[in-house]
Amino acid sequence: MARSLLLLGRHMKTLIKILLCSLAVASATFTIHAQEASAVAAPAAAAAAAPVVDGAFAAYVNNTDPGAALPGVAGPGHNAFMMVCAALVLFMTLPGLALFYGGLVRKKNVLSVLAQCLAITGLVTILWWAFGYSFVFGKSFGSPFLGGTEFLFLKGVTSAPNTDYAYWISQNVFSMYQMMFAIITPALIVGAIAERMKFTAILAFVAIWMVVVYFPLAHMVWGINGWMNGVWNDSAVIRAIDFAGGTVVHMSSGWSALILCIILGPRLGFGKEKMTPHSMVMCMIGTGMLYVGWFGFNAGSALAADGVAANAFMTTMIAAAVAGFVWGLIELVFRGHASILGFCSGVVAGLVVITPATGFVDSTGAVIIGVLAAVIPYFAVTKLKGMLGYDDALDTFGVHAVGGTMGALLTGILATETVNSNLVGGYATKNGLAKLVTDGGLWLEQVKAIGVTLVLSVVATVIIAYIVKAAIGLRPTAEVERQGLDINEHGEEGYAE
Repeated sequence: MARSLLLLGRHMKTLIKILLCSLAVASATFTIHAQEASAVAAPAAAAAAAPVVDGAFAAYVNNTDPGAALPGVAGPGHNAFMMVCAALVLFMTLPGLALFYGGLVRKKNVLSVLAQCLAITGLVTILWWAFGYSFVFGKSFGSPFLGGTEFLFLKGVTSAPNTDYAYWISQNVFSMYQMMFAIITPALIVGAIAERMKFTAILAFVAIWMVVVYFPLAHMVWGINGWMNGVWNDSAVIRAIDFAGGTVVHMSSGWSALILCIILGPRLGFGKEKMTPHSMVMCMIGTGMLYVGWFGFNAGSALAADGVAANAFMTTMIAAAVAGFVWGLIELVFRGHASILGFCSGVVAGLVVITPATGFVDSTGAVIIGVLAAVIPYFAVTKLKGMLGYDDALDTFGVHAVGGTMGALLTGILATETVNSNLVGGYATKNGLAKLVTDGGLWLEQVKAIGVTLVLSVVATVIIAYIVKAAIGLRPTAEVERQGLDINEHGEEGYAE
């Protein structure tokens, strides 16, 4: 018995040693396999963690050509941004400009201004759908002065991008955005001839003016083969730049407004009767709406939610705020009080002057523009108008023509390639624009564009105004003008007694 127990103890010791050795081998084997697996998994994990950016995504982020990666596909983010911007630009006209101008006229004419803005919106939309968009952004004519017929009635204007102008936004969105510019431009003219031009005459004038002035000028400045498109057309005769409409919108409407108000003659009682604004509250509300909407006007002109749009957003804010403050300060110093009308006028002037430059200048340039936008238009509104005696009822010329002209010139002086790479790359290098920017010669091209815009606007307005005058007349009767346009032309009154 004792012997058996001794043998069992020896066997147990041997078994335990075998188990311990087996565990040691198993442990070593597991460690080796684990290390091998780790060595294999490490590069795989590193590869999975590394960002993979394909060409299409990079193009989307950088707002560049996606090539064959995503042909005919709009980018959701850029598209959404542009739809919001289009709505903001419409907001500038309805209700922004309507309330701004409406508050500045006498209460017997407030509805006439609202009706003119509403009617112009409808009229220009129809023209844009029928042929306006095609005339501005088409190219089948092969002309640097007018586009083409390929987009008549918006044929072929689908949700696919028109890559002549934007890689990542739908062409139908692009066309609607540009239509909002076409709507507000002739509506600006209303300010100069307020309270004394027949409703039918305004519509007739605008219809002809859009065809003769706006559509050709917009194509020359923004069309892919435009005569004055210095950024995108390497064959441009005038290598000017206009980011959001200094020449196309403000100069054209402002200079036309001056000529039209001179041809019309002054309002009855001008210079003898008091013609103060009937509601500065309404004017202030309209100004605020214009200010907010202008971010769509300027930032949206980048045609993408990119860095250029961000710069335009910043410079728009700065220039308008500075101009409004400086205008009020000038009044405080020279008149003893800062008026709401002065603040409003300064803000709008700042917005006007920064418009052609907003995507090309930095924050310091925006401050300079803001100061000058207050000083020069202030002189035009308070001194020049009185010296020359024209009845620019709501100061369209003093703010938009003078401001737009100055803005176009300052763009050529203050533009910097550090803000906008379009001033140094691609077409800009090929057509010599880059050298004009770096060498400081761009201002001369801007002067040329200013001259063309001024001549076209003035000459065309004279001809159109006299055609309309001969056909249907420009002014209502003296009795209608005294009673007010609201009740006589629209059968309504703005305020019930």
